[in-house]
Amino acid sequence: MALSIEDVTSALSSVMDPELRAPITTLDMVGDISVSDSSLAVEIRLTIVGCPAADTIERDVRQALSGVAGERSVELTVGVMTTDQRTSLITRLRKGKSPTNPFTPDSLTRVIAVTSGKGGVGKSSITVNLAAAVSRQGFSVGIIDADVFGFSIPGLLGIPSLQPTQIDDMMLPPVAHDIKVLSIGMFLGSEQAVAWRGPLLHRTLEQFLTDSYFGDLDFLFLDLPPGTGDIAISVGQLLPHAEILVVTTPQPSASDVAWRSGDVARQTGQTVLGVIENMSGFTVADGTRLDVFGSGGGQKVADRLQVPLLGSLPLSPNLREAGDEGTPLVIADPDNAVSKLLREIAQKIVRSGPSKVGRKLPVSQRIS
Repeated sequence: MALSIEDVTSALSSVMDPELRAPITTLDMVGDISVSDSSLAVEIRLTIVGCPAADTIERDVRQALSGVAGERSVELTVGVMTTDQRTSLITRLRKGKSPTNPFTPDSLTRVIAVTSGKGGVGKSSITVNLAAAVSRQGFSVGIIDADVFGFSIPGLLGIPSLQPTQIDDMMLPPVAHDIKVLSIGMFLGSEQAVAWRGPLLHRTLEQFLTDSYFGDLDFLFLDLPPGTGDIAISVGQLLPHAEILVVTTPQPSASDVAWRSGDVARQTGQTVLGVIENMSGFTVADGTRLDVFGSGGGQKVADRLQVPLLGSLPLSPNLREAGDEGTPLVIADPDNAVSKLLREIAQKIVRSGPSKVGRKLPVSQRIS
């Protein structure tokens, strides 16, 4: 069977780098290819020594080569990019620019910041489930865990000990459930607490935006700390076009302060997209409705901010259990009633976006 270098390259184009989410052929990870009547030799260049995706890439390359090699023996050499090759790759990924915040008002990425007036209202659980629901609609999605003091996103996505891959001065966010994730918890020990003041908090968020490579995202979700502190102000400065989701529970102690987080966002020029009420009443087996935390708080916040109440989620042990196990409920149990409500809210978020008609789209190959 005749076999050309073009045939081999075409086969290798099906192999994706799990972190960069692009074919290895477009990332200059394929080196020399040699074809004879009896053998096929291919060189693959990993981005760094100790690349965490090395085993996956090698497995997928061998599988791709086996499909075209025929009776030929396959010799695969796995090496590492030179400094110049890595520099060239980073430059191309950054589109020739110095490290900068790619999520500007001119970008095609919608930034959705999830906030609350107080802690303990389920903001992080809602963030990961909305992100997962949007991702399941075919969009490219990322999450930044901006709750520096109370980070929980890695655990809710089942990657509590996973760290970003570092390619020179570029961070590659880990991927969980098809969502790219970055959190300060990935850089700290499990027993280490954070006690930082404003300037360091601002710099941390800025580095997450500038030094990491998320690729071309459709949606970037931010899990903000509760209240109206330094991080909320920094988000207003660094991401002035962000759209804000306010999460509250029904009781007055939560709803009476939740509106403030939306009001501060407006003061920095951001748009409040809507309100989500969590832990609302539910119906038990005998038909009795239990309003454990009262009722009406979500609508009260929405009325005060003059935005829609996007949905009310009943108090759900299933939502908590799925988070504890590291899988968003919308994935773990898509037929659950709360999963369906979360998907409805996610659909409202997707449909609420501004039209992209007339917007100039990137003409280069998408690397997501």
